[in-house]
Amino acid sequence: MKIRIMLCALVGVLSAAPVAASIDIVKKARCVACHAVDKKMVGPSYREVAEKYKGQADAAALLALKVRRGGAGVWGAVPMAPNDASKISDENLKAAVEWILAGAPS
Repeated sequence: MKIRIMLCALVGVLSAAPVAASIDIVKKARCVACHAVDKKMVGPSYREVAEKYKGQADAAALLALKVRRGGAGVWGAVPMAPNDASKISDENLKAAVEWILAGAPS
């Protein structure tokens, strides 16, 4: 019984780690200057992005490309500046995009 409880606790901790890491990633990359989890700021909220791209097979690749190249016109007149690997690594970008597409869980 103790082993089962320990395993459940470990699974809970490990499954929460990517969420915390992704929040930290977007904060470190300063994405939060323009985006929030659940409210529109300069750009759309992460949850609005998740909803817009829900069910779209190529959403992760498309969003990663938008982050790298920047963009304008999808969410309004304010353009998003490009973000190269010096601001957010490919690995961190992949984790952040997955987190966003999962609905930016808190």
